[in-house]
Amino acid sequence: MLDTSKLMLNKGSLNGHVIIVTGGGTGLGKTMAHCFSQLGAKVSIWGRRKDVLENTASEIEKLTGTKVLPLSCDVRNYDEIENALNLCISELGEISGLVNNAAGNFISPTERISHRAFDIIIDIVLKGSKNCILALGNYWIKNKKQGNVLSITTTYATTGSGYVVPSAAAKAGLLAITKSLAVEWAKYNIRFNTISPGPFPTKGAWDRLFPEILREKLDFTNKIPLKRVGEHYELANLASFLMSEFSSFINGEEIIIDGGEWLKGAGEFNFLDMISNDEWTEIEAIVRNAKS
Repeated sequence: MLDTSKLMLNKGSLNGHVIIVTGGGTGLGKTMAHCFSQLGAKVSIWGRRKDVLENTASEIEKLTGTKVLPLSCDVRNYDEIENALNLCISELGEISGLVNNAAGNFISPTERISHRAFDIIIDIVLKGSKNCILALGNYWIKNKKQGNVLSITTTYATTGSGYVVPSAAAKAGLLAITKSLAVEWAKYNIRFNTISPGPFPTKGAWDRLFPEILREKLDFTNKIPLKRVGEHYELANLASFLMSEFSSFINGEEIIIDGGEWLKGAGEFNFLDMISNDEWTEIEAIVRNAKS
């Protein structure tokens, strides 16, 4: 569970907030839900596995003393989203925030992916997030309430990436929705932002993206300038800040938290960090001779 001694905001910073976290039963969704609850928010965690959600809700409630409502629903089904939203409102009160975290992903050469498998990722990540945004947006606009939407995207939503093409397409679409509605719905006092995480290992998702056979061959921390993976509390702190009033003037932003990974990949000569000091001395001599 979350190490609450490392939380950035003071306890009570999210008092009065009611936040929905999709995919909140496990992984980063669970971590964020725990963080929000620790800071005083009432939280509803949504997902498809009822037993997992109930266990997580019970675990967080015992640790924080704040109400956590588990609701089983499939974000791909709009009617289920509306039903869950109505239950959430009746149990917890007015909703103040939504975290689109539900996702699906796996690595594969694109030519090996069936059209059905491609559709599953698009439906969960893009269609599911769209369904939640529309349901919550209509609720906030109709009732003249301010809202806050945080979506978990990825750095390759902007750059693209081979071997995760369905996820890249879906996350890029979600990023476009975020930036578009940040402008269009600002007049309704609804904010939109995204977090694009680098490697934050979680059981299940991590095994699908970095199976043991890859971990044996590749040290992926070599891609990260800070030479380590992310800690869950670091992402939870960022998410809690973006869901709080402290970030009330941040709207339409993609905030990257990856230890500099994508910048290292983008820089033309960043690979030169593998050159030793002795080799640099030799290279400099060659360059000087070339100049003369």
